[in-house]
Amino acid sequence: MRRRELGVLLRDLRTERGWTVEQVASRLMCSPSKVSRMETGQRGVSPRDIRDLAALYDLDAERGQQLADLAAEGKQQAWYHKGDLRSTDYFGLEQAAQTISDFGLGLMPGLLQTADYARAVMRINRPSLPDEVIEERLASRLERQRRLLRSEHAPQFEAVIDEAVLHRVVGNADIMRGQLQWLVEMSRAPNVLVRLLPYEAGALPSNTNKFIILTFAEANLPDLVYIESLLKDQFFDAASEVAVYEEVFGVLRDMSASPDETRELASRMADTFSH
Repeated sequence: MRRRELGVLLRDLRTERGWTVEQVASRLMCSPSKVSRMETGQRGVSPRDIRDLAALYDLDAERGQQLADLAAEGKQQAWYHKGDLRSTDYFGLEQAAQTISDFGLGLMPGLLQTADYARAVMRINRPSLPDEVIEERLASRLERQRRLLRSEHAPQFEAVIDEAVLHRVVGNADIMRGQLQWLVEMSRAPNVLVRLLPYEAGALPSNTNKFIILTFAEANLPDLVYIESLLKDQFFDAASEVAVYEEVFGVLRDMSASPDETRELASRMADTFSH
């Protein structure tokens, strides 16, 4: 998140002067890809880079120190960087979010999954993964849940889930019963809203089966859309792109059952897995 915040500041400094990425790269005597990666937060920024950038943009000592502090914080290793974990860039942004809006067709949202359900999903997604790696990733997911949904400063989390998620058996009947009971319990948390998208709602406005929208309290951090795929995660933070996903999420929300109706449906479905 700090790398991204630094990148936004660097991009603003460049565009305020009307310079292109190539012009900045030429002045810094580096490749345009390096400048681009610094501005998107995809790479850390060294102290030498900060000195060169501060000189290039003629920054005073206070602004230069601001960049240096962000660069230093961006290099600190967070708890979720331990071990063989995917999507660590997303985890860092998620930790700083003010609101998280999650839409998915096939599976329960990761932040609402029980340990048994999540373990079964991880095993079917990557059958070749050793058990120790799965358990490591599972521990990370449970820690994310604790920090994000049950902490003192938890963000507002809203999920729209397809009705098929309640019917699709992941693992076995016992796992599904426990998962749906947990969904009902979590949906009562003051910062959690869960809405079920029923079959009778008809055709859906989205041609993707999973996306997450993050918003931030910091004025200099634009909202973003995160899409996880098998091979490469995607981030969209252009205002026009985010607006499309926000509009779609609003339509999906309007098509869905209320939180109270969703709890009732999930509770009834949990009972069917008792037999």
